[in-house]
Amino acid sequence: MNQEKIGKFIAKCRKEKKMTQSDLAEKMGVTDKSIGNWENGRNMPDLSLFKPLCDELDITINELLSGEKLEKEEYQEKLEENIINTIDYSTKKINIIRNNLGIVLLVLGILISFTAMTMFASESSWGSIYSVIGAVISLIGVSKLTKKYKYSKRLVICITYFIFYLVSLFTIDYISVISLKQLPRFCTIKTGNGYVYECDNPLYTVYRVNSNTQNEYIIVDTNKKYTLDTVPIVPFNREKSGIDNIIKYKNKYVGNNSNDGNLISSLPLSEYGYVFEIDSEKLGLIIDYQITDWYINENYYLEKSIVYNSVSIFSLIDNVKYIKYNFSGKTYEVKRENVENNFPNYKDITKDGMNKKAFNKYLEQKISDIEFIDLCFHKFVS
Repeated sequence: MNQEKIGKFIAKCRKEKKMTQSDLAEKMGVTDKSIGNWENGRNMPDLSLFKPLCDELDITINELLSGEKLEKEEYQEKLEENIINTIDYSTKKINIIRNNLGIVLLVLGILISFTAMTMFASESSWGSIYSVIGAVISLIGVSKLTKKYKYSKRLVICITYFIFYLVSLFTIDYISVISLKQLPRFCTIKTGNGYVYECDNPLYTVYRVNSNTQNEYIIVDTNKKYTLDTVPIVPFNREKSGIDNIIKYKNKYVGNNSNDGNLISSLPLSEYGYVFEIDSEKLGLIIDYQITDWYINENYYLEKSIVYNSVSIFSLIDNVKYIKYNFSGKTYEVKRENVENNFPNYKDITKDGMNKKAFNKYLEQKISDIEFIDLCFHKFVS
Protein backbone atom coordinates (compact mmCIF):
# COMPACT_ATOMS: atom_id res chain seq x y z
CA MET A 1 0.00 0.00 0.00
CA ASN A 2 1.68 3.16 -1.28
CA GLN A 3 0.70 5.89 1.19
CA GLU A 4 2.38 8.68 -0.81
CA LYS A 5 0.52 7.70 -3.99
CA ILE A 6 -2.78 7.45 -2.10
CA GLY A 7 -2.17 10.86 -0.51
CA LYS A 8 -1.58 12.54 -3.85
CA PHE A 9 -4.72 10.87 -5.21
CA ILE A 10 -6.81 12.18 -2.31
CA ALA A 11 -5.45 15.69 -2.91
CA LYS A 12 -6.19 15.46 -6.65
CA CYS A 13 -9.76 14.26 -6.11
CA ARG A 14 -10.37 16.94 -3.48
CA LYS A 15 -9.23 19.67 -5.84
CA GLU A 16 -11.39 18.25 -8.63
CA LYS A 17 -14.33 18.62 -6.24
CA LYS A 18 -13.18 22.23 -5.65
CA MET A 19 -12.85 21.62 -1.90
CA THR A 20 -10.22 23.04 0.41
CA GLN A 21 -8.59 20.91 3.09
CA SER A 22 -10.79 22.70 5.61
CA ASP A 23 -13.92 21.85 3.62
CA LEU A 24 -13.03 18.15 3.45
CA ALA A 25 -11.97 18.12 7.12
CA GLU A 26 -15.33 19.56 8.15
CA LYS A 27 -17.26 16.96 6.12
CA MET A 28 -15.13 14.13 7.53
CA GLY A 29 -15.20 15.39 11.13
CA VAL A 30 -11.40 15.61 11.40
CA THR A 31 -8.86 18.43 11.58
CA ASP A 32 -7.16 20.24 8.71
CA LYS A 33 -3.90 18.74 9.91
CA SER A 34 -5.27 15.21 9.46
CA ILE A 35 -6.19 15.95 5.84
CA GLY A 36 -2.71 17.41 5.29
CA ASN A 37 -1.09 14.29 6.77
CA TRP A 38 -3.16 12.05 4.48
CA GLU A 39 -2.27 14.04 1.39
CA ASN A 40 1.42 14.21 2.28
CA GLY A 41 1.52 10.43 2.76
CA ARG A 42 2.49 10.67 6.43
CA ASN A 43 -0.36 8.41 7.49
CA MET A 44 -3.56 6.84 6.25
CA PRO A 45 -7.17 7.62 7.13
CA ASP A 46 -8.71 5.37 9.75
CA LEU A 47 -10.40 2.31 8.24
CA SER A 48 -13.78 3.59 9.49
CA LEU A 49 -13.32 6.72 7.33
CA PHE A 50 -12.65 4.90 4.03
CA LYS A 51 -16.31 4.71 2.96
CA PRO A 52 -17.27 8.31 3.94
CA LEU A 53 -14.10 9.67 2.30
CA CYS A 54 -14.77 7.79 -0.93
CA ASP A 55 -18.37 9.03 -0.96
CA GLU A 56 -17.17 12.63 -0.61
CA LEU A 57 -14.57 12.25 -3.37
CA ASP A 58 -16.86 10.15 -5.56
CA ILE A 59 -14.43 7.27 -5.88
CA THR A 60 -14.48 3.61 -4.84
CA ILE A 61 -12.55 2.14 -1.95
CA ASN A 62 -10.67 0.03 -4.49
CA GLU A 63 -9.56 3.23 -6.30
CA LEU A 64 -8.62 4.89 -3.01
CA LEU A 65 -6.36 2.00 -2.04
CA SER A 66 -4.90 1.88 -5.57
CA GLY A 67 -4.22 5.62 -5.55
CA GLU A 68 -5.67 6.07 -9.01
CA LYS A 69 -8.80 5.77 -11.16
CA LEU A 70 -9.33 2.22 -12.42
CA GLU A 71 -10.56 0.87 -15.72
CA LYS A 72 -13.07 -1.98 -15.63
CA GLU A 73 -10.62 -4.55 -16.93
CA GLU A 74 -8.12 -3.95 -14.11
CA TYR A 75 -10.67 -3.47 -11.37
CA GLN A 76 -10.82 -7.10 -10.23
CA GLU A 77 -7.07 -7.55 -10.25
CA LYS A 78 -6.56 -4.41 -8.16
CA LEU A 79 -9.36 -5.42 -5.81
CA GLU A 80 -7.64 -8.64 -4.80
CA GLU A 81 -4.31 -6.87 -4.42
CA ASN A 82 -5.84 -4.13 -2.29
CA ILE A 83 -7.66 -6.61 -0.07
CA ILE A 84 -4.34 -8.30 0.69
CA ASN A 85 -2.65 -4.91 1.27
CA THR A 86 -5.48 -3.80 3.53
CA ILE A 87 -5.25 -6.95 5.62
CA ASP A 88 -1.49 -6.48 5.84
CA TYR A 89 -1.92 -2.80 6.76
CA SER A 90 -4.51 -3.66 9.43
CA THR A 91 -2.24 -6.32 10.86
CA LYS A 92 0.64 -3.85 11.07
CA LYS A 93 -1.60 -1.29 12.76
CA ILE A 94 -2.76 -3.88 15.30
CA ASN A 95 0.88 -4.86 15.94
CA ILE A 96 1.85 -1.22 16.44
CA ILE A 97 -1.02 -0.69 18.87
CA ARG A 98 -0.14 -3.91 20.71
CA ASN A 99 3.55 -2.99 20.87
CA ASN A 100 2.75 0.49 22.11
CA LEU A 101 0.46 -0.99 24.77
CA GLY A 102 3.20 -3.44 25.68
CA ILE A 103 5.74 -0.64 26.10
CA VAL A 104 3.27 1.36 28.21
CA LEU A 105 2.61 -1.63 30.48
CA LEU A 106 6.31 -2.45 30.68
CA VAL A 107 7.23 1.09 31.75
CA LEU A 108 4.18 1.46 34.00
CA GLY A 109 5.06 -1.73 35.87
CA ILE A 110 8.64 -0.58 36.43
CA LEU A 111 7.41 2.83 37.66
CA ILE A 112 4.94 1.19 40.08
CA SER A 113 7.70 -1.00 41.53
CA PHE A 114 10.14 1.91 41.79
CA THR A 115 7.52 4.14 43.43
CA ALA A 116 6.57 1.39 45.88
CA MET A 117 10.23 0.87 46.83
CA THR A 118 10.69 4.57 47.57
CA MET A 119 7.29 5.68 48.85
CA PHE A 120 6.48 3.08 51.50
CA ALA A 121 8.55 2.51 54.65
CA SER A 122 10.61 -0.68 54.51
CA GLU A 123 8.63 -2.28 57.34
CA SER A 124 5.35 -1.73 55.49
CA SER A 125 4.10 -4.77 53.56
CA TRP A 126 2.55 -2.46 50.93
CA GLY A 127 5.97 -1.75 49.45
CA SER A 128 6.52 -5.42 48.59
CA ILE A 129 2.90 -5.94 47.46
CA TYR A 130 2.93 -3.04 45.00
CA SER A 131 6.42 -3.99 43.80
CA VAL A 132 5.17 -7.46 42.85
CA ILE A 133 2.05 -5.92 41.23
CA GLY A 134 4.41 -3.74 39.18
CA ALA A 135 6.37 -6.85 38.19
CA VAL A 136 3.19 -8.57 36.97
CA ILE A 137 2.07 -5.51 34.97
CA SER A 138 5.51 -5.23 33.42
CA LEU A 139 5.41 -8.95 32.57
CA ILE A 140 2.09 -8.48 30.75
CA GLY A 141 3.79 -5.74 28.71
CA VAL A 142 6.61 -8.12 27.78
CA SER A 143 4.04 -10.76 26.84
CA LYS A 144 2.39 -8.34 24.41
CA LEU A 145 5.73 -7.28 22.93
CA THR A 146 6.69 -10.91 22.26
CA LYS A 147 3.39 -12.02 20.74
CA LYS A 148 5.02 -12.32 17.31
CA TYR A 149 7.14 -15.24 18.55
CA LYS A 150 6.10 -18.87 18.91
CA TYR A 151 4.49 -19.87 22.20
CA SER A 152 7.53 -21.77 23.51
CA LYS A 153 9.89 -18.88 22.83
CA ARG A 154 7.46 -16.36 24.35
CA LEU A 155 7.18 -18.50 27.47
CA VAL A 156 10.96 -18.69 27.89
CA ILE A 157 11.34 -14.93 27.42
CA CYS A 158 8.53 -14.12 29.87
CA ILE A 159 9.78 -16.52 32.57
CA THR A 160 13.35 -15.25 32.17
CA TYR A 161 12.20 -11.64 32.37
CA PHE A 162 10.05 -12.26 35.46
CA ILE A 163 12.90 -14.05 37.27
CA PHE A 164 15.31 -11.26 36.33
CA TYR A 165 12.79 -8.66 37.53
CA LEU A 166 12.34 -10.36 40.91
CA VAL A 167 16.10 -10.83 41.33
CA SER A 168 16.53 -7.12 40.59
CA LEU A 169 13.93 -6.21 43.24
CA PHE A 170 15.64 -8.44 45.82
CA THR A 171 19.05 -6.99 44.90
CA ILE A 172 17.85 -3.38 45.18
CA ASP A 173 16.19 -4.26 48.48
CA TYR A 174 19.42 -5.80 49.80
CA ILE A 175 21.44 -2.76 48.72
CA SER A 176 18.91 -0.55 50.56
CA VAL A 177 19.28 -2.71 53.68
CA ILE A 178 23.07 -2.41 53.61
CA SER A 179 23.38 1.25 52.60
CA LEU A 180 20.32 2.79 54.28
CA LYS A 181 20.30 0.46 57.31
CA GLN A 182 16.66 -0.51 57.03
CA LEU A 183 14.54 -3.65 57.18
CA PRO A 184 14.05 -5.57 53.93
CA ARG A 185 10.73 -5.27 52.15
CA PHE A 186 10.73 -8.86 50.97
CA CYS A 187 10.66 -11.16 53.95
CA THR A 188 8.66 -14.03 55.39
CA ILE A 189 8.48 -13.00 59.06
CA LYS A 190 8.40 -9.67 60.85
CA THR A 191 8.39 -10.01 64.63
CA GLY A 192 9.63 -8.04 67.60
CA ASN A 193 10.02 -8.25 71.36
CA GLY A 194 10.16 -4.59 72.34
CA TYR A 195 13.92 -4.23 71.92
CA VAL A 196 14.49 -6.05 68.64
CA TYR A 197 12.55 -6.15 65.38
CA GLU A 198 13.34 -9.23 63.29
CA CYS A 199 12.80 -9.56 59.56
CA ASP A 200 13.54 -12.98 58.08
CA ASN A 201 14.42 -12.95 54.39
CA PRO A 202 15.05 -16.28 52.60
CA LEU A 203 18.68 -15.25 52.05
CA TYR A 204 19.43 -13.36 55.27
CA THR A 205 17.91 -12.04 58.48
CA VAL A 206 17.87 -8.41 59.56
CA TYR A 207 17.52 -7.26 63.17
CA ARG A 208 16.63 -3.70 64.09
CA VAL A 209 17.64 -2.99 67.67
CA ASN A 210 16.43 -0.04 69.78
CA SER A 211 13.64 0.53 67.26
CA ASN A 212 12.49 4.12 66.74
CA THR A 213 15.10 5.61 69.09
CA GLN A 214 18.18 7.72 68.39
CA ASN A 215 20.32 4.66 69.17
CA GLU A 216 18.63 2.40 66.63
CA TYR A 217 20.95 0.13 64.69
CA ILE A 218 20.67 -2.66 62.14
CA ILE A 219 22.37 -6.07 62.10
CA VAL A 220 22.35 -7.93 58.78
CA ASP A 221 22.84 -11.63 59.52
CA THR A 222 23.78 -13.26 56.22
CA ASN A 223 24.97 -16.45 57.93
CA LYS A 224 21.77 -16.91 59.97
CA LYS A 225 23.80 -17.27 63.16
CA TYR A 226 21.58 -15.15 65.44
CA THR A 227 18.08 -15.46 66.86
CA LEU A 228 15.94 -12.94 68.76
CA ASP A 229 17.50 -14.31 71.94
CA THR A 230 21.15 -14.26 70.83
CA VAL A 231 21.41 -11.18 68.61
CA PRO A 232 23.79 -8.57 70.14
CA ILE A 233 21.69 -6.03 72.03
CA VAL A 234 23.22 -2.91 73.54
CA PRO A 235 21.49 0.32 74.56
CA PHE A 236 23.79 2.29 72.22
CA ASN A 237 24.07 2.58 68.47
CA ARG A 238 26.25 -0.47 67.90
CA GLU A 239 27.24 0.52 64.36
CA LYS A 240 28.70 3.77 65.69
CA SER A 241 29.89 2.71 69.15
CA GLY A 242 30.82 -0.94 68.51
CA ILE A 243 34.42 -2.06 68.51
CA ASP A 244 34.38 -2.68 64.74
CA ASN A 245 34.02 1.08 64.28
CA ILE A 246 35.91 2.63 67.21
CA ILE A 247 39.00 0.43 66.88
CA LYS A 248 40.18 2.69 64.04
CA TYR A 249 40.77 5.42 66.65
CA LYS A 250 43.36 3.39 68.56
CA ASN A 251 46.33 5.59 69.41
CA LYS A 252 49.30 5.47 71.71
CA TYR A 253 49.01 9.05 72.86
CA VAL A 254 46.27 11.38 74.02
CA GLY A 255 46.48 14.83 72.45
CA ASN A 256 45.52 14.18 68.85
CA ASN A 257 42.41 16.38 68.88
CA SER A 258 40.98 14.90 65.69
CA ASN A 259 41.44 11.29 66.78
CA ASP A 260 40.27 11.90 70.35
CA GLY A 261 37.26 13.92 69.20
CA ASN A 262 36.20 11.28 66.67
CA LEU A 263 36.45 8.58 69.32
CA ILE A 264 34.35 10.52 71.84
CA SER A 265 31.75 11.38 69.19
CA SER A 266 31.42 7.68 68.35
CA LEU A 267 30.82 6.63 71.95
CA PRO A 268 27.54 6.72 73.92
CA LEU A 269 26.42 10.07 75.44
CA SER A 270 27.80 12.01 72.44
CA GLU A 271 24.25 12.15 71.06
CA TYR A 272 23.43 14.75 73.71
CA GLY A 273 26.16 17.17 72.59
CA TYR A 274 29.54 17.74 74.20
CA VAL A 275 32.82 19.63 74.22
CA PHE A 276 36.13 18.22 75.42
CA GLU A 277 39.57 19.35 76.44
CA ILE A 278 42.85 17.54 76.96
CA ASP A 279 44.92 17.77 80.13
CA SER A 280 48.36 17.43 78.53
CA GLU A 281 50.19 17.71 81.84
CA LYS A 282 48.32 14.98 83.72
CA LEU A 283 47.28 13.07 80.54
CA GLY A 284 43.55 13.30 81.01
CA LEU A 285 40.39 13.76 78.99
CA ILE A 286 37.73 16.16 80.27
CA ILE A 287 34.35 15.83 78.55
CA ASP A 288 31.55 18.32 79.22
CA TYR A 289 28.15 16.93 78.22
CA GLN A 290 25.32 19.35 77.57
CA ILE A 291 22.74 17.59 79.70
CA THR A 292 21.91 16.79 83.33
CA ASP A 293 23.06 13.38 84.50
CA TRP A 294 19.80 12.23 86.11
CA TYR A 295 17.79 13.22 83.02
CA ILE A 296 19.37 10.46 80.92
CA ASN A 297 19.54 7.73 83.53
CA GLU A 298 16.55 5.65 82.50
CA ASN A 299 17.42 1.96 82.78
CA TYR A 300 20.93 2.79 84.03
CA TYR A 301 21.88 4.45 80.75
CA LEU A 302 24.35 6.80 82.46
CA GLU A 303 26.17 4.02 84.34
CA LYS A 304 26.27 1.79 81.25
CA SER A 305 27.66 4.62 79.16
CA ILE A 306 30.38 5.60 81.63
CA VAL A 307 31.52 1.98 82.07
CA TYR A 308 31.49 1.36 78.32
CA ASN A 309 33.21 4.64 77.46
CA SER A 310 35.86 4.26 80.13
CA VAL A 311 36.88 0.74 79.12
CA SER A 312 36.84 1.79 75.44
CA ILE A 313 38.96 4.93 75.87
CA PHE A 314 41.54 3.32 78.18
CA SER A 315 41.79 0.33 75.83
CA LEU A 316 42.23 2.45 72.71
CA ILE A 317 44.39 5.37 73.93
CA ASP A 318 47.37 3.91 75.71
CA ASN A 319 48.58 6.80 77.87
CA VAL A 320 45.31 8.33 79.13
CA LYS A 321 45.46 8.43 82.94
CA TYR A 322 41.99 9.69 83.81
CA ILE A 323 38.65 10.74 82.29
CA LYS A 324 36.28 13.35 83.71
CA TYR A 325 32.65 13.23 82.67
CA ASN A 326 31.08 16.59 83.48
CA PHE A 327 27.29 16.99 83.44
CA SER A 328 25.29 20.04 84.41
CA GLY A 329 24.42 18.30 87.66
CA LYS A 330 27.51 16.30 88.59
CA THR A 331 31.06 15.19 87.68
CA TYR A 332 32.26 11.59 87.46
CA GLU A 333 35.99 10.88 87.35
CA VAL A 334 37.38 7.52 86.28
CA LYS A 335 41.07 6.62 86.63
CA ARG A 336 42.91 4.10 84.50
CA GLU A 337 44.16 2.14 87.50
CA ASN A 338 40.59 1.64 88.73
CA VAL A 339 39.53 0.17 85.39
CA GLU A 340 42.60 -2.00 84.96
CA ASN A 341 42.32 -3.39 88.49
CA ASN A 342 38.55 -3.79 88.77
CA PHE A 343 37.19 -4.62 85.32
CA PRO A 344 37.15 -8.42 84.80
CA ASN A 345 39.16 -9.64 81.81
CA TYR A 346 40.53 -6.17 81.02
CA LYS A 347 43.85 -7.80 80.12
CA ASP A 348 42.08 -10.11 77.66
CA ILE A 349 40.52 -7.09 75.95
CA THR A 350 43.87 -5.30 75.55
CA LYS A 351 45.83 -8.42 74.64
CA ASP A 352 47.97 -7.89 71.51
CA GLY A 353 46.92 -4.25 71.36
CA MET A 354 43.17 -4.88 71.12
CA ASN A 355 41.13 -8.07 71.01
CA LYS A 356 37.74 -7.43 69.40
CA LYS A 357 36.27 -10.80 70.36
CA ALA A 358 37.22 -10.30 74.00
CA PHE A 359 35.83 -6.74 73.91
CA ASN A 360 32.46 -8.01 72.69
CA LYS A 361 32.43 -10.96 75.07
CA TYR A 362 33.50 -9.23 78.29
CA LEU A 363 32.09 -5.72 77.75
CA GLU A 364 29.44 -5.55 75.03
CA GLN A 365 27.63 -8.74 75.99
CA LYS A 366 27.59 -7.74 79.67
CA ILE A 367 26.49 -4.14 79.17
CA SER A 368 22.82 -4.99 79.79
CA ASP A 369 23.58 -6.83 83.06
CA ILE A 370 22.51 -4.22 85.62
CA GLU A 371 24.26 -5.91 88.56
CA PHE A 372 27.53 -6.18 86.64
CA ILE A 373 27.37 -2.56 85.50
CA ASP A 374 26.46 -1.29 88.96
CA LEU A 375 29.42 -3.14 90.49
CA CYS A 376 31.88 -1.85 87.87
CA PHE A 377 30.53 1.71 88.06
CA HIS A 378 31.07 2.01 91.79
CA LYS A 379 34.58 0.59 91.50
CA PHE A 380 35.46 2.85 88.58
CA VAL A 381 34.15 6.22 89.73
CA SER A 382 36.08 8.26 92.27
